[in-house]
Amino acid sequence: MENRQPGPGQPSVTALMAAAARAAHLVVDDEPRIFADPLAGRLLGDRAEELISYHTLHGTHPVLSGARVQVACRSRYAEEALARAVAAGVAQYVILGAGLDSFAYRGGLAGRVRVFEVDHPASQEVKRSALAAAGIPVSGDVTLVPADLAADPLGRSLAAAGFDHTAPAVFAWLGVTMYLTAEAIAETMNSIAALAPGSELIADYLLPEEARDEAGALYGRLVAQASAEQGEPWRSCFTPPQIADLARRAGFAGARSVRQRDTVPAELWRRTDSLRPAELAVLFHAAVTSD
Repeated sequence: MENRQPGPGQPSVTALMAAAARAAHLVVDDEPRIFADPLAGRLLGDRAEELISYHTLHGTHPVLSGARVQVACRSRYAEEALARAVAAGVAQYVILGAGLDSFAYRGGLAGRVRVFEVDHPASQEVKRSALAAAGIPVSGDVTLVPADLAADPLGRSLAAAGFDHTAPAVFAWLGVTMYLTAEAIAETMNSIAALAPGSELIADYLLPEEARDEAGALYGRLVAQASAEQGEPWRSCFTPPQIADLARRAGFAGARSVRQRDTVPAELWRRTDSLRPAELAVLFHAAVTSD
């Protein structure tokens, strides 16, 4: 991956911000909740109060409320898709760029699949320390797969970790593609599309500036600048036809894009707080077929 990676013991800024937004959603926003992550705050360790306080003090700021919408919608969609796949017999879940994602440690559905968390070794060092400091046990069904996908082929890294290439899996690739070039995204898509039929890929991507609504454009301007200043610049954006063409050329079938508004049931947008869907981050969902 081409965005700047954290140094030893240093978490990536994007991983921290995503975890803080998930944690703050349970504190700042009203019912109905879009997504519940009770471990996100614990994984922030001694920075939890600081990072969550931005949301509690300035929760209606468009960047902060937009971040909470984005992480809540994409996490809910991915885990609901996984639940359907598990019901159909899928038993492997791969989280690409796992950061401080807590799925594998929340029990429930996590106990029914083998989870592979793929991330840069420096990020995984941070993750291990955060889990240990929070006293969160790690199941034997969870495997941390150290990989720098700019240099380490995904298939080879997964095989070394015990991933079964003959069985289908669900891949979640959330909050990552915007930091990669189209070529890097295509390379990872190619690796996943070559896996067992029935495998699924769920990823999010950013719309180009001309396709964003007012809320998406404002969030995009503010966050893109901040990300670049922190050494994690946005490198790609796509229209739905463009991402579909990238997936088709990789070998996926049945690819579709899901707008933020459509990632959750419509009644969840009948809200009394500041959470509103925006036209900026779109989810992409594709399957590997036997054709």
